[in-house]
Amino acid sequence: MADWELRPASLRDVDAVAELRAVVMRPDLERLGRYDPQRVRRRLRDAFDPAHTWVIEVGGAFAGSVALRPARDGRLLEHFYLAPGLQGRGIGSDVLRELLERCDRDGARVRLNVLQGSPARRLYERYGFGVETEDPVDVFMVREPVPGGEPG
Repeated sequence: MADWELRPASLRDVDAVAELRAVVMRPDLERLGRYDPQRVRRRLRDAFDPAHTWVIEVGGAFAGSVALRPARDGRLLEHFYLAPGLQGRGIGSDVLRELLERCDRDGARVRLNVLQGSPARRLYERYGFGVETEDPVDVFMVREPVPGGEPG
């Protein structure tokens, strides 16, 4: 497993996160017939909130991002991207586990959405997320807090 850490995001990170989003989401968006290179970046820039976002660094270098922001009945997990060359090494699982442990300690429900057919759905299901609703493009998932904070 790689040496990783989370650091608070700043406005300076928006371009790096937007570029990574475009790379990571491209295969799923193309499969769904929804890839637009400008739109995929613009949507991130329009929604970027550094107050609730962390940058994932591996070996001190930018490797990804994740946001966990307050929602009406818990937290919303979004903008969880990891550089393709680092996927499959357990980093995403470790980051998700850490964030879910925080939510469990707070007794917070966590919601997210993932694109239909995305392999990321399996990761979320391993950590206790279940399908709440879905449409032709998105799967909306929810996870109730786990007493004792032992996700996955």
